[in-house]
Amino acid sequence: MRWIDTLEAAAAEKLPEAVHRYYRQGSAGGTSVGEATAAWASYRFRPRVLRDVSTIDMSTTVLGTPVNAPVLVAPSTMQRMADPDGEIAMANGVGAAGSVLGVSSNAGTSFADLGETGVPWWLQIYVVRNRTITERMLDVAVAGGARAVVLTVDTPVVGRKEDDGQTVWELAQPGQWLKNLPEGEWSDDDLDKADDLSPDVIGWIADRTGLPVVVKGVLRGDDAKRCADAGAAAVIVSNHGGRQLDGSIATAQALPEVAEALAGTNTEVYVDGGIRRGEHILAALALGARAVFVGRPALWALTVGGSAGVTRLLTDLGDELSHTLRLSGCARPGDLTPDLVIPGEPGLLGGRRG
Repeated sequence: MRWIDTLEAAAAEKLPEAVHRYYRQGSAGGTSVGEATAAWASYRFRPRVLRDVSTIDMSTTVLGTPVNAPVLVAPSTMQRMADPDGEIAMANGVGAAGSVLGVSSNAGTSFADLGETGVPWWLQIYVVRNRTITERMLDVAVAGGARAVVLTVDTPVVGRKEDDGQTVWELAQPGQWLKNLPEGEWSDDDLDKADDLSPDVIGWIADRTGLPVVVKGVLRGDDAKRCADAGAAAVIVSNHGGRQLDGSIATAQALPEVAEALAGTNTEVYVDGGIRRGEHILAALALGARAVFVGRPALWALTVGGSAGVTRLLTDLGDELSHTLRLSGCARPGDLTPDLVIPGEPGLLGGRRG
């Protein structure tokens, strides 16, 4: 059995039930989270033959940062419940694999401490109703060495979770999250997600930080184009791991339309959601993504193996991608094109051609 396939069960044995549930659950009835991996598996390949694949080069850049392979770690919160060192352990694992780390604005580690690891990291930010909080957090992230800002745009309100029993919030201890919340007497209303955002927020963040802005939570081509027109350096095709609007389209289905809308622009395209195999990464890159993000698998790996587990996860996925590149007749990710991928069974999740 592949190591990645054993991780969630192994993590469940180590984690409190409420924490395991929080990491894995989707919103409402769990439709979107349940479909994510199957959507990638529905694609079929048309490999090329008689191509020189004796040397495989998986290296690329994301917003100018070199990475060993186009597999990055998505931002997620409550990492100190997976490992006492939380985001520091995750960063060390990511750094050893030569990748990039997304860091949640709810992180339980200070941005300054993250900066001291030397690992390239991007801040994920929610714009909250009290803009002063967001401004101060952005300033601290810049001072801590963040290389980009990942603006989450699919969360005007938090998706409904149907918990049964104790929740993660009842277990959370001071310091396990919101380590970078500015000092002040903030109300719950101050911290609620802003529900009045427009594309102008992209330029506002770029001007405030001087950093490239990556817009996370895009599932439509027209929205991707609006983000690019407003100055986004990149978009992440994401349905928030199935944790927001349940029934949202799978990212495997949404990617081709977004990539087509941004073709010919300088806006980079990434994708997350349900990616568990080298074949899934191959399909994503062929359909227009420059890189993929993995979220839950990184949490399971951190829980089970700490920093070394995260490194192994990224290395294993990179090895699988190298193998699939060879079998597809492509020596590097840049050789992949949409005509290598077609939908599989027509009725499965409404798969569409790239």
